[in-house]
Amino acid sequence: MGRAFEYRRAAKEKRWGKMSRIFPRLAKAITMAAKEGGIDPDTNSALRTAIQNAKAQNMPKDNIENAIKRASGNDAENYVEVNYEGKGPHGVLVFVECASDNTTRTVANVKSYFNKAGGAIVPTGSLEFMFDRKAVFEIEASKIEDTEELELELIDAGLEEIDVDEETVYLYGDYTAFGTLSSALEEKGIEVSKASLQRFPTTPVEFTEEQMVDIEKMLEKIDDDDDVQAVFNNIA
Repeated sequence: MGRAFEYRRAAKEKRWGKMSRIFPRLAKAITMAAKEGGIDPDTNSALRTAIQNAKAQNMPKDNIENAIKRASGNDAENYVEVNYEGKGPHGVLVFVECASDNTTRTVANVKSYFNKAGGAIVPTGSLEFMFDRKAVFEIEASKIEDTEELELELIDAGLEEIDVDEETVYLYGDYTAFGTLSSALEEKGIEVSKASLQRFPTTPVEFTEEQMVDIEKMLEKIDDDDDVQAVFNNIA
């Protein structure tokens, strides 16, 4: 994963640290999961994961319960998952994942962020092959006694790679293995801090510090949008 992984991790932690943004996103994920698969987390693995991620960010219990209730209410928003792909300043490639109750508004906003930065949205699917979609699980390192043994035990469930730092163990698998890996970890009684689907560039590109100023300015604008759930790029 190297420098590209480290940069993405730092960028992700920077984003997730801003509670004014992350709580609404977590709530939206919970509502969408509950509306799609039911409000019982015991029978809805997607909802269970969304709640798990919310708890990992210290989201208040009331917020979580309200997000679940919102899914069954008559006035529940009909969120639609929609993705946008674009090229930003200096040729940076960006994949934007959104959850919107008004796609006309969302696409207009996302287009404007790219246009104002001298970039543009490209046809859907144009950049899909430039990113590998992975299931990513984060576990507190102190809860894993033997990572090598865990790696062997999870290969059949779809595990491709384990990355370890001082505090966290990161498990990676193809996005199609999200369910089997999640179930395998549950069966082993291993508590996951965060679970998500992420996109990693197949060919990361290095940019100069001067170029990064322009790129980061646009990425922050996109990330600030209420309809945006995640932003991925090809920065090395």
